[in-house]
Amino acid sequence: MTSAIVVLLVLAALAGMPLFVVLAAGALAAAASAELDPAVLIIEMVRLAASPNLVAIPLFTLAGVTLASGGAPARLVRLLNALLGWLPGGLAVVALFSCAIFTAFTGASGVTILALGGLLYPMLLSEGYSKRHSLGLLTTSGSLGLLFPPSLVVLLYGIVAQVSIEDLFLAGLVPGALLLAMLAIYSIAKGHTPGAAQAFTRAEFLAALRGGVWDLLLPVGVLLGLAGGYTTLTETAAVTAVYTLVLEIVIHRSVKPLAGLYAIFVESAILVGTILIILGIAMGLTNLLIDAQLPAKLLRLVEANVASKLEFLLWLNAFLLIVGAMMDIFSAIVVVVPLILPLAYRYGVDPVHLGIIFLANLEIGYSTPPVGINLFLASQRFKEPIFALFRATLPFLAIMLVWLAALTYIPALTLWWRE
Repeated sequence: MTSAIVVLLVLAALAGMPLFVVLAAGALAAAASAELDPAVLIIEMVRLAASPNLVAIPLFTLAGVTLASGGAPARLVRLLNALLGWLPGGLAVVALFSCAIFTAFTGASGVTILALGGLLYPMLLSEGYSKRHSLGLLTTSGSLGLLFPPSLVVLLYGIVAQVSIEDLFLAGLVPGALLLAMLAIYSIAKGHTPGAAQAFTRAEFLAALRGGVWDLLLPVGVLLGLAGGYTTLTETAAVTAVYTLVLEIVIHRSVKPLAGLYAIFVESAILVGTILIILGIAMGLTNLLIDAQLPAKLLRLVEANVASKLEFLLWLNAFLLIVGAMMDIFSAIVVVVPLILPLAYRYGVDPVHLGIIFLANLEIGYSTPPVGINLFLASQRFKEPIFALFRATLPFLAIMLVWLAALTYIPALTLWWRE
């Protein structure tokens, strides 16, 4: 009976049923099989609700939605284009940096492709970039910035793994910057075509700076507040939310105080509610897996077959790449992290280092079938087949795999701040 239920749930997931529904059904089936009251699935929500960092999620979400609604993407692209557009491949570099900054604030919701894709795609084509290169660049860039503060997925990982979120944000700076540099170098190399650069003009730069300087100061302020110890994570989230509201309502006046704010609050509530539903269901299922001693069984299995830390990291990356291709990032964090943490401790992997490896794998998974959300959103935004988009992302995915290997086997890239 249990096997039949598992097969039905897998088929339902492949048919397109929302993953949180599949997880909920699996959790209920597991509870019934163990003759447990289904109420045990809610117990983990108490620990989640008691987390002092939980309030940062809705506040940062509100900030990201406010920026998206207030025209920040266009201002950011204009400023970075005025500053970097003169380089060979400059517009592609602008796209990379714009998407990374915007994704850091909007989280893993796919807003980046929808908000910036329509703006940057015609610009790239008009500047002489090939259609394939433009599609690959924008599809991959939809998940850049996940390691930068105040990324929601870093917050979630820290809450689930009970690791310092400030440490995770510091650990993600160098790997995130390294990936941007590698992709930028590739884009500059591809940008040596006629018309792929524009002349730098002081007047345009100053005009763009006046419009976008307040947006650019926001990530700098968040980083300084957290890294300098001036504000806690929750305080930073509150200041960020207030700052973005003042920026869009008072300074730029791009959001109407009543109708505009209502739409922003509704969109933020839907996004936060979605995250919390996934968290609650996934944590309930995880609780059952732990009660069934699955982590201990996995540990014994791995110890019997994996001889070294190097070999463990190799198999871990292979496993996480599959997870990233099959699950959404929120469910993966809650379900998989408690299972692999004991294994990582056994082989001496630092939990902060593990967090960056974990999120890097899932960042790559955003652009890989069958459940890569970037592919689906890009297909919807650019009206292109998913397979064509996947082929376009292959050069970028190859670079990201090299990057993943580097940060996996060179711990100093993530733990540099402890030196």
